[in-house]
Amino acid sequence: MALQHLYRAMAWLGEEIGEGVLGTPRCTKDLIEEALFDRGRDLFSEVGLVFFDTTSIYFEGTGGQNIGRHGHSKDHRPDLRQMVVGVALDVHGRPICCEMWPGNTADAKSLLPVVERMRAKFRVREMCVVADRGMVSEATLEALGRMEPAVHYIVGVRMRRTKEIGEVVLRRVKEVEVEGRRYIVCLNEEEQRKDAHDRACILEALREQLRRGDKSLIGNKGYRRFLKIEGGGHFAIDEKQVAQEERYDGLFVLRTDTDHDAETIARVYKMLWMVEDTFRTAKSIMETRPIFHKCDQTIRGHVFCSFLALVLKRELEIRMEQKGLQAEWSEVVRGLDNLQQVELFLQGSRFLLRSQLKGDASQAIRAAEVALPPVLREIA
Repeated sequence: MALQHLYRAMAWLGEEIGEGVLGTPRCTKDLIEEALFDRGRDLFSEVGLVFFDTTSIYFEGTGGQNIGRHGHSKDHRPDLRQMVVGVALDVHGRPICCEMWPGNTADAKSLLPVVERMRAKFRVREMCVVADRGMVSEATLEALGRMEPAVHYIVGVRMRRTKEIGEVVLRRVKEVEVEGRRYIVCLNEEEQRKDAHDRACILEALREQLRRGDKSLIGNKGYRRFLKIEGGGHFAIDEKQVAQEERYDGLFVLRTDTDHDAETIARVYKMLWMVEDTFRTAKSIMETRPIFHKCDQTIRGHVFCSFLALVLKRELEIRMEQKGLQAEWSEVVRGLDNLQQVELFLQGSRFLLRSQLKGDASQAIRAAEVALPPVLREIA
């Protein structure tokens, strides 16, 4: 098997087979996702929770014919073309599907097409979508409610940009309803201390800078929000704005149309870390980057290979959990990478010599119930 065969296989995975969602085509990889979902349908149907988030992946080159575009980079590389990748997980952390869009696609436009695909192709009728701040718009929430049956949601809210959050919701504790919209107010005490500490550091540096002169302050975003202009065009610390910021320390606000209690909603929302961890794994351990492909279909196939790796990773983790085995994933990968077998010729006979297991590879082998060959064995 040559390298070109692997590239052709990637292109086949990303090959167009019909009309897709949000301007992207339906591809061969979609059929594989749907078959995998059908295989584990009983696992998903227990709890109709779908966790969804997006990330951006930048390209070293042009990024294909259409998928590589400049947009908001979550990798802090606005100078490079990128693509937007959305991933949906089930309540067990298993990847359900991934969608890929041009790099200038807004997050708020990505959720609804994925929900529509899951209902049409995965035949999931009842679900509750869990998504982070910025993933949904008011129009998206209304569209979810109009579906038959309605798709429920638990979503984060941009506190500082939503007027009724500051004026009404944060004045009360735990739970509040505003014109039929249900909000849950949550406090993370660790984040509360961090927010207060970070702001104190900014204000201390700001006061020091004001004593030296204020001409360069307006260009600093961290400083600018705590400044006001006084007589003579000079800057001063806006104590009113400082007090306003303190109201948000450690808080996050959720919006939902479910009838679950506030504690359950907060706990479910915090499970979104699974998606964020999935993205970190794909970009680092699974080495999705760099991407140099010139064709959109090969790019889609490349990213989908990382998706399949994540499916296998989660399946292995679940089997390890079921057997009470614990291991660091990076050590599992390191151990399996070092597992090798060489062929020896000794006194006219042929032997295969296997290396010893290292790291946590033995835990993975046990969980997968794979029988390793002997360290040394003679072959005909």
